[in-house]
Amino acid sequence: MKKNITANIITLNEEKHIEAVIQSVQSVCDEVLVIDSLSTDRTCEIAESLGAKVIKQAYLGDGMQKAFGAPHAKNEWILSIDADERLDANAIEAIKNLDLDSTPYDAFSFARKTFVGKNFIKLWYPDRVTRLYKKSACGFTTVGGHARVDTQNVKALDADMLHYSYADYGEMIKTSHKFITRGAKIAHAEGKRASKFDPFTHGVGALFKALVLKGGAFHGVNGWNVAIISAFSSYMKYALMLEMQENG
Repeated sequence: MKKNITANIITLNEEKHIEAVIQSVQSVCDEVLVIDSLSTDRTCEIAESLGAKVIKQAYLGDGMQKAFGAPHAKNEWILSIDADERLDANAIEAIKNLDLDSTPYDAFSFARKTFVGKNFIKLWYPDRVTRLYKKSACGFTTVGGHARVDTQNVKALDADMLHYSYADYGEMIKTSHKFITRGAKIAHAEGKRASKFDPFTHGVGALFKALVLKGGAFHGVNGWNVAIISAFSSYMKYALMLEMQENG
C-alpha cells in the first residue's frame, strides 16, 4: 500500500540507475520528484515515462539540491533517495508499517548497505542515513559538502537502503579524486589550516580506523581495498590543503 510520501531524487546523467530507483520507491510513495541537474542523457525521458515529475535545476550542491525539491512536494513526508540507492525489502515493509499521522518523530533513518560492484562492503555498514522526514519540521542542510537532514528527533529503523556506489574499484578510485579535491577546497574556503604533519597523521589514522577499529583487516580483500583507498584519500585531502596554502 502506498503512503502519502513524496520521493525526492536528485540526478545528473543517471539513465542506468533511474528506472530501478523509481520502481523501488513507487512501492511506498504516491509521488516521485526528480530534481535533475541538466542531464544530457535519457534520465529525464525515462523518469517521466515512469510517472515521475521532473524539475530541472542546475546543480546547487548536495544539500541545496535536495532541499530544492521539498517545496515542490505535495506531501508533508519526503523520502530522499539517491539515484544509485534502492529500498531493501525490509525498508519497504518498515515504511508501510509506520503511522506517519501520529508519530512523535520528525524523521527516520536507515542503515545503508554499500556495494562496490557485487561486493557488499561490511566495513561501511551500517552507515546510518536520515532520509524520511517531515518537511514542516526539518530538512536538508544547505551548507557545502555532503548534506544531512538537520534534526535530533529521529528514529532509527531496523531497515536498509542498498547503495550501489561504484561499478568497480577503478570507478571508486576515479571518483575519490573528485571528493578529495572538493573536500580540500571546502576546508580551505572555511579557513581551516593543515600542518605539514596532517597528511601523514590523517592517512595513517584512517588506515588504522578502517583495518583495526572497524575490523576491515578481517573482511578479506574488499576490506583491505577500501581501507587503503580511504587512507589515500584522507592523506591527499590534507596534502592538497597544504598546496593551496602555499600557493595562496
